[in-house]
Amino acid sequence: MSPGTPLIGAGVIVPSTDGRSVLVGRRTVAGEPPTWSLPGGKVDAPGESFEAAAARELAEETGIVLPAGRMRVLGVVLDHVDGRPRLTAAVLAPPSDAVAEVTEPLVCAGWERRPVDALPEPMFGPSGWVLAQWLPDAPELPPGVHAYGVSAVYHR
Repeated sequence: MSPGTPLIGAGVIVPSTDGRSVLVGRRTVAGEPPTWSLPGGKVDAPGESFEAAAARELAEETGIVLPAGRMRVLGVVLDHVDGRPRLTAAVLAPPSDAVAEVTEPLVCAGWERRPVDALPEPMFGPSGWVLAQWLPDAPELPPGVHAYGVSAVYHR
């Protein structure tokens, strides 16, 4: 993929059933400093929706299977941090306490549920920006990162 090729993906917020914690993984991608991350990844298939991509990536990365029909897009985040446009959908999964498995050990060293008011640092940029679409007291986005909420009102 060339540096200017746009990247389109989804970050998946999986809250616990009591709403007090969220699923995060210890991201260990070769060539990058270790960070914490939400499950997620690229929209791959032609015609794949953000919700379908979120459900697929969640299952591929954690073994947790949740229906795409219960995923909800909260908004999208646009950034150019890597020198190319990246559009990431903030997707809220239905609450789940399912145990997450490490299915991609070269990318993730382990999954944990962490309290929403004490999330670990450093957070992978797109994951932090996705969480900012969900958390009421999230920090401001850095310069060059733009967030767009999904309106609950639809017009014809």
